[in-house]
Amino acid sequence: MRHLKIITTGGTIDKLYFDDASEYKIGQPVIGDLLNSFNVAFKFEVLSLMKKDSLYINDDDRELIKRVIEKSDEKHFLITHGTDSMVATAHYLSDIPGKTIVLTGALTPAKFQNTDAIFNIGCAIAAVQTLDQGAWVIMNGLVWHPDEVAKNRDENRFVKA
Repeated sequence: MRHLKIITTGGTIDKLYFDDASEYKIGQPVIGDLLNSFNVAFKFEVLSLMKKDSLYINDDDRELIKRVIEKSDEKHFLITHGTDSMVATAHYLSDIPGKTIVLTGALTPAKFQNTDAIFNIGCAIAAVQTLDQGAWVIMNGLVWHPDEVAKNRDENRFVKA
């Protein structure tokens, strides 16, 4: 992998909370700063397409993501995405030929001390370099085909569908 295109859509990974009584806001994508601080050995570009909670991502948004990927010369894509509709977006993108697309996110914001964001991003970067073309969901240390995964809200994790 010479170049990784990272598409950010919002979601918990980029949420900011100001205090217990306030609503959240989706801040600037954190992934670029994280990768720079880790001194990664590959080139990457971060493209912030939207700042939405994934409950509000719709097929028009998915079509925008799909068009960006299809028109891009890159072959490897990492998408940070909210967890509630991540699987639906992976399904929507799964028929793009010649591209390896991984979607990941976080169950707690990246700015929190005990976040899963950094672990999930690391897993996603390894996965995007080794998986076959298609769309994949990378969460909780596992690689999932979108037909085989669902979010279990009660357990707050991704499980076999």
